[in-house]
Amino acid sequence: MEFNIRKGTEADIPAALGLVKELAEYERAPAEVEVTLQEMQNWGFGKDKIFEFFVAENAGKIVGMALYYYKYSTWKGKCLFLEDIIITESFRRYGLGSKLFDKVVEIAKAQKVRRMEWQVLEWNEPAINFYKKYDAVLDPEWVNGKLTYEQLQSL
Repeated sequence: MEFNIRKGTEADIPAALGLVKELAEYERAPAEVEVTLQEMQNWGFGKDKIFEFFVAENAGKIVGMALYYYKYSTWKGKCLFLEDIIITESFRRYGLGSKLFDKVVEIAKAQKVRRMEWQVLEWNEPAINFYKKYDAVLDPEWVNGKLTYEQLQSL
């Protein structure tokens, strides 16, 4: 099977959002997807651009993506955060996750970021095993914190 890995374009946003929804189903949280097509287009390609992504194609159809953005660490400086690697279920086990991950690593190296980060759910053994192949540090020391939109509005 042949695959093409390339930078995502604005025309790819509908397929990217479809992959996000597929991931939410896999992670048992389909109702958590709030982002709209218009928001993704704006945040990926508008004046408020905050993310970039790669897509994996097979026969002209998008079957995977890796979405990332830059963040700043007071200790390290510029860092890259890999938000998600998503491969549609029927195309898993073809090495697409590695190809997409490697593309993001290339960007991190080219941008000379001081750290590349991501999160993985503690129950997602396939993802944990994937990252272990890279000898990645899976840090149990840090606790994730967040405030939802509703919580922010009530403060």
